[in-house]
Amino acid sequence: MTIDIGIPAQNRQQIAEGLSRLLADSYTLYLKTHNYHWNVTGPMFNTLHTMFEAQYTELAAAVDEIAERIRALDHPAPGSYKAFAKLTSIEEEEGAPSAEEMIKKLVLGQEAVARTAREVFPLADEAHDEPTADLLTQRMQVHEKNAWMLRSMLQS
Repeated sequence: MTIDIGIPAQNRQQIAEGLSRLLADSYTLYLKTHNYHWNVTGPMFNTLHTMFEAQYTELAAAVDEIAERIRALDHPAPGSYKAFAKLTSIEEEEGAPSAEEMIKKLVLGQEAVARTAREVFPLADEAHDEPTADLLTQRMQVHEKNAWMLRSMLQS
């Protein structure tokens, strides 16, 4: 069946492409955060281990919501490491940096996801795609708050 939700095909495609970048950024940040959860060491171990778990758990739910919105717009959601690597703006992590470096890299990752969501927002707004705009607003709020909390751990 042809989709007819009041958003023209060209707009749906542009929005889906933007959401695919958001999905790739979110999934890459999920992997990085999970890696850090497993490998963090040092005096802040318990605090960071717990914080990272809360953040990657939230991201796991978010990637599903983003992918389902792409599908609701009648486009395939990317779902492979190869596809995510092409789309993401977040550098993949190899190894286990110090706890402080983990925090710094996660700040950068959280801010990158917020920027990607912000870049897609005008497309959704112009197309009167309120469900996508709502999703993007929620993502920006989560990532900006997480970045702030992580940055706060770096201040003495």
